[in-house]
Amino acid sequence: MNKPTVQIKDIAVHFPVGILTNEDLKRDRPTWDMDRVEARAGVRARHIAAPDETALDLALCACRSLFERHPGLAEAVDGILFCTQSGDYIMPPNSCVLHRELNLPDGVFALDTNLACSGYVYGLALAQGLITAGTCHDVLLVTADTYSKYIHPEDRASRTLFGDGAAVSWIGPSAGKTGLIDLVCETSGKGFEKFYIPAGGMRRPRSPETGRETTDSNGNTRTLEQIHMDGMGVLSFVNSKVPGQIHRLLARNQLEVADIELFIFHQASKMALDSLSRALKIPASKVFRNMEEIGNTVSASIPMSLAEARASQRIPAGSKVVLCGFGVGLSWASALVQA
Repeated sequence: MNKPTVQIKDIAVHFPVGILTNEDLKRDRPTWDMDRVEARAGVRARHIAAPDETALDLALCACRSLFERHPGLAEAVDGILFCTQSGDYIMPPNSCVLHRELNLPDGVFALDTNLACSGYVYGLALAQGLITAGTCHDVLLVTADTYSKYIHPEDRASRTLFGDGAAVSWIGPSAGKTGLIDLVCETSGKGFEKFYIPAGGMRRPRSPETGRETTDSNGNTRTLEQIHMDGMGVLSFVNSKVPGQIHRLLARNQLEVADIELFIFHQASKMALDSLSRALKIPASKVFRNMEEIGNTVSASIPMSLAEARASQRIPAGSKVVLCGFGVGLSWASALVQA
């Protein structure tokens, strides 16, 4: 029996109401050169979750929007994959809490993953495995984070870049030729300290020492309980690993860059997307960008971009699209999809 092709059937997105613009930051932090930051990051505004608003809250709103568009889907769902690094609790996982909030039946596979910017493509790999194995038929792949809660107000490098939000993708078998053609996921754990939160876990529990503020040579203030990002180190990793992965993915499917209608990269920063475009020799018209008004939304950035590209008819039926995420881990993953 042939294995079913797995398809991204639909995507729903939800953002917090709060918005932090570069003008807001310029007013509150007059020493920050926001014009230079915007030119490098490509971000003008970002949504910020309220103090009592979590990634699960955002995901719940996205799921309800998806269910409104597809009556009967709630009864059909038999799998939840929740990718987040800002869970409501240490335990249980967000997928179980979301299962309760959606009032789904007991016969549902539920699992959390805590990857970040590569998490959507990794999630597609997990959903594909569950569906092709016959374990699940209709999977909710949830990607949501509230990185703003991990960022010190005086950390210019991170605060100007990241935004909060959620996306939920309905993944299921395809009746035709559309869907996921191929994917590859890779890891370089030896570089994990380029992007991490040093304290707050079991290796280094919170203490008065881990809560002490320090300021680096670039003027970014943070504690060990907040995000530490080596921006140039991450950019170097992206440049050294991602183009090769995409070339291999295309080559093993007898394709070239010219055969791809649209490249949807994780919306890391303008610098990252510019660099990848140059390395892969991709025309600007084939690289999707939407970070200007929402920032870097971590694992949700690829499905948010894919949803917007579909809505704006950037992806003609039958065309091929490459999805690519990279970041925390360090990890990177690419998928080839036929629309």
